[in-house]
Amino acid sequence: MFYLIRHGEADYENNGKTIYKGIAINFAPLTANGIEQLKIAANDYRLKDANIILSSPYTRALQSAAILSKELQIDIIVEPNIYEWLEDINCKEISPKEGNSRIIEFNKRNGDYPKGDERLWEDNDSLKNRLFSTLKKYIKYKKVIVVCHGMLIHSVDENPWLENGEIFELDFKG
Repeated sequence: MFYLIRHGEADYENNGKTIYKGIAINFAPLTANGIEQLKIAANDYRLKDANIILSSPYTRALQSAAILSKELQIDIIVEPNIYEWLEDINCKEISPKEGNSRIIEFNKRNGDYPKGDERLWEDNDSLKNRLFSTLKKYIKYKKVIVVCHGMLIHSVDENPWLENGEIFELDFKG
């Protein structure tokens, strides 16, 4: 069983300042509230006796995984392929206005490109494939905690978006 957890609330107060520009926004740490969200999540009965924690390489996820690791006494493995949705598949820096436009289009189309037409944003199938190809490596474990991002979780969960620190159970057999 895989327990996908959305990272804690990130502190974007310095967005656009110092090093927090463009893709470097992913260096933003958790807020005090974000830290508390993960301490609460660590008490969830479903996470007890988990074998391993997988984490996105982004700071907000790594810090979230570190809190779970400390509270649950479980090791962390950083998995580069469970990063957040790409608003530009070529990893080019785009304006916040363009990024917002792509998020709106993604949501409007439920993450699917129009038939016969590709976009510059990462589609839902790519998100799922990225996640599933990573999880296949960990099928041998009974319980795996995966600290990742809202859009990645939403690609496999058709329910409303998870809040920060919430858990989604994924019975993935590979």
